Amino acid sequence: MSSNHFVAAPSDGAAWITGASSGIGRELALDLARTGWQVAVTARSEKGLSELQSEASDLRGDIHVFAGDVTDTRQMAQHCADISANFGGLALLIANAGIYLPQDGLDGEIDAYRKTFDVNLMGTVNVVLPTIAVMGQAGQGQIALVSSVAGYSGLPTSAAYGASKAGLINMAESLKFDLDRAGIHIQVINPGFVDTPATKSNPFPMPYLMTPDDAVKAIRKGLQDPDAFEIAFPRPFVRQLKALKLLPYRLYFKLVRKSTGWDKK
Repeated sequence: MSSNHFVAAPSDGAAWITGASSGIGRELALDLARTGWQVAVTARSEKGLSELQSEASDLRGDIHVFAGDVTDTRQMAQHCADISANFGGLALLIANAGIYLPQDGLDGEIDAYRKTFDVNLMGTVNVVLPTIAVMGQAGQGQIALVSSVAGYSGLPTSAAYGASKAGLINMAESLKFDLDRAGIHIQVINPGFVDTPATKSNPFPMPYLMTPDDAVKAIRKGLQDPDAFEIAFPRPFVRQLKALKLLPYRLYFKLVRKSTGWDKK
């Protein structure tokens, strides 16, 4: 196996998950702890993280709370250093923290765009860069950026969110060229609709809506694949959205309007 196809295991060091107090991040932390990982969890809600830690008390691995805001550059750098020092290295980063603030295209909110980009893009940068430094010194590591199928192309209400997720896909693609040479396996996770607090406000039908448990199963399978760059699910929905991208814009907008109900607005 080539060095850029590294698959992290509990014996290699800790896993770090941001956005771990709810949704996919929370379920993924529990799943990793069940299989023996030492899991460092970060989110703004220290109470939510403490409850998560208690829930994992009888599992093979342990959950360790590193509460904080991913937009705090210095705090994330310190968390990265502490996790690496305290748990025999940092083997796996899942940069999952993100927010979804739906935007009306005719009545957008500048603060909502700014907050979305600060959390989803710069918040990811704040954990990825110190992690790359730590993993680079170790000569191995695995990083997964949680983006979304919304990053493939424009969707209603998603001008802020989709733009940030498209940026994460591009970020992962661009970083791969250099991280491959350093023995760091970078991946991008593009979920479809998952039944989490973030999707409750969607004002349109959500096809192929998945449970967090099913999403975690798909993510874990992808993380264990040494040849996988993109982890995208559910597959029928992913195929449909990628096919839409190939259409002329005239047809693309027509089909998306119809499928989301925007043609009746």
